[in-house]
Amino acid sequence: MTGHKTGTREEWLAARLPLLHAEKELTRRGDELTRQRQELPWVRVDKDYRFETEEGTQSLADLFRGRSQLLVYHFMFGPDYTAGCPSCSAIADGFNGSAVHLANHDVTLSAVSRAPFAKIDTYRRRMGWSFPWASSFGSDFNFDFGVAHTEEEWEAGAASYNFGEQDLRPAAGQEDSYDAFSESIVGTNWQTYRREGPGMSAFARQDGAVYHTYSTYGRGLDILWGMYQWLDRAPLGRNEQGAGFWWRRHDEYDSHSRG
Repeated sequence: MTGHKTGTREEWLAARLPLLHAEKELTRRGDELTRQRQELPWVRVDKDYRFETEEGTQSLADLFRGRSQLLVYHFMFGPDYTAGCPSCSAIADGFNGSAVHLANHDVTLSAVSRAPFAKIDTYRRRMGWSFPWASSFGSDFNFDFGVAHTEEEWEAGAASYNFGEQDLRPAAGQEDSYDAFSESIVGTNWQTYRREGPGMSAFARQDGAVYHTYSTYGRGLDILWGMYQWLDRAPLGRNEQGAGFWWRRHDEYDSHSRG
């Protein structure tokens, strides 16, 4: 017998209707936040960033692929990683389907990582993804947009992330367990792993100029996790317990759990 509160259909409906009101209010609040995002001032991007792509070396303007809007997912895949971050990989599992629709609405969706392009391309083929993915290896792009941190920032415990400073170093005595965890998921120590960070940035292109319009980090990325939107509506919610990740890259589950 379940330990959760139970009731009649009438009791369920009586509880559901106030929740429906709250959900509609949240939707309206989301619409207002979208309007505020679109009203942010645009900042012209004058630095000549260079990226390696399947079409060769490209500029930031080239990543638009002829469209007027560009959405960049800052995918955690550092030069020394042996594979892409499992969390970013879970988010990116939803990109293929979305990228097609966005491309037909004047928006290009692209991932950008600091790993060399050959490493990115190998991993993308392993995952079965086809969305655009560029390498910013050797570029300041990830540092300038707050998703890569210098060694000096790390040592000072003041990595610039999510519009503030964060100390991403393990607490004293926990270094070995953190290093073992990061080694198990991306083949590096913790510092190498967490000197990269996730995020997304939006850009516009008008009259030959590129503008930065929006960025978000941390839990601002929750909405991009397709699985989380489903789990938030499941009976047990996200149901996350313990340390580490409960999820895996989609080819690392056993055949039963993959369905």
